[in-house]
Amino acid sequence: MNTVEIPGIALLIAAAAVVLVLLTAIIIGVRLYVKKRTRKAALINTSLSKSLIDERTRSTIIINSIEDGVVLFDDNKTIQLFNPGAAVISGWASEDVSGLNFHNVMIFTNQKGEPYPDGNHPFERIFLDKKTVRDNTAYLTTKGKKLVPITCSVSPLLSEDGVVTGGVAVFRDVTSERAEEQQRAEFISTASHEMRTPVAAIEGYLALALNAKVATIDERAKNYLEKAHLSTQHLGKLFQDLLTSAKAEDGRLTNHPTVVEIGEFAQQLAEDLKFSADRKGLFSEFVLGSSKNIDTTQEKMLKPLYYVYADPDRLREVITNIFDNACKYTEKGKVSLGLTGNNDVVQLYVRDTGPGIPADDVAHLFEKFYRVDNSATRTIGGTGLGLFICRKIVELYQGRIWADSVIGQGSTFFINLPRLSSAKAEEMLRSGAGGDTVPPLTTSAGS
Repeated sequence: MNTVEIPGIALLIAAAAVVLVLLTAIIIGVRLYVKKRTRKAALINTSLSKSLIDERTRSTIIINSIEDGVVLFDDNKTIQLFNPGAAVISGWASEDVSGLNFHNVMIFTNQKGEPYPDGNHPFERIFLDKKTVRDNTAYLTTKGKKLVPITCSVSPLLSEDGVVTGGVAVFRDVTSERAEEQQRAEFISTASHEMRTPVAAIEGYLALALNAKVATIDERAKNYLEKAHLSTQHLGKLFQDLLTSAKAEDGRLTNHPTVVEIGEFAQQLAEDLKFSADRKGLFSEFVLGSSKNIDTTQEKMLKPLYYVYADPDRLREVITNIFDNACKYTEKGKVSLGLTGNNDVVQLYVRDTGPGIPADDVAHLFEKFYRVDNSATRTIGGTGLGLFICRKIVELYQGRIWADSVIGQGSTFFINLPRLSSAKAEEMLRSGAGGDTVPPLTTSAGS
């Protein structure tokens, strides 16, 4: 029997075999690919977890290694983290303070050992201000009741909707720095005091030489002596400013606070200062009314009596300094002295139409020896101590001073002081309130 070959069937069988081999290869490839991807994903997850762990470890190492104290607290004012640096400075063990209210551990006082009111505590203020609060003059009461001078910066932790959920504080022991500052202040104070005597003598003799009833000199000599007299007066002012700043820093500044009705006080002062503006050909005015930098919606009285507890001579010194500066740097326009307030705050402000102050300089205006570096300041001159002394005086009365300025539109200097109610003012006047310290106030001088 003859065998018949069927080429088509053979081809089909061969094709099927090839397809089977290809499918097998594809399945094996897919399995290898999936296995490889799974292994890669596992490696990525492992790497990510390790990265997060490493990051947390690095942060812990850094926080635990620095000498500065670091405190983390939540919106219940409970301490959640207290690094070794904080433990060394405060005397509290980290494990002992976890879960405690920060008021029980971080007890701040001024240089006289007087505790901060709750509203002025830097940790507390971030819940109201919602911005970083710095304090370079505080003292921390340690667990052993020792006062340690510190600088402190407290930053709020904000949620997406702007609610303060806690804060982070970083503080540093500045005992050695304060000691060095004290030595410098004592040297400046002693040197300034000693040099004022011969300078005053020179100024007196020059005044006699310029007096036509005492001495006869020609015009050229008179011109020279007048210049020498002006320079001597400037030198005397420098020594006086140095002495005043040294006293302001170590608490020796003469201070006799009393109850002052700022409305009448400011209006009379505006009249006295009018001559400074007139000499420059500037218009001056006294403004009684609202300011955009203070909420006056609480004020109900048509003619409010703005009482504060302060030394009127020191307040006059502050306002006069700021007003004179405004006149010096304003070439045309006007200088305004304003008064406003609400139930808690009395605000004085001096506004000018001068050239304005660069934004980078505004934040440093009240630092010692700081001067804006431009052609105007170099021409006019100055010690760089006036605004520093102003800040120190305002802080004596639990107040605040700051400036707003726009280049080409002028500057405004604000002074906020805690307001006394009429009843409190009358009570203090009846009892003869005075002395060298500011009594406890329930008001705030915030902006």
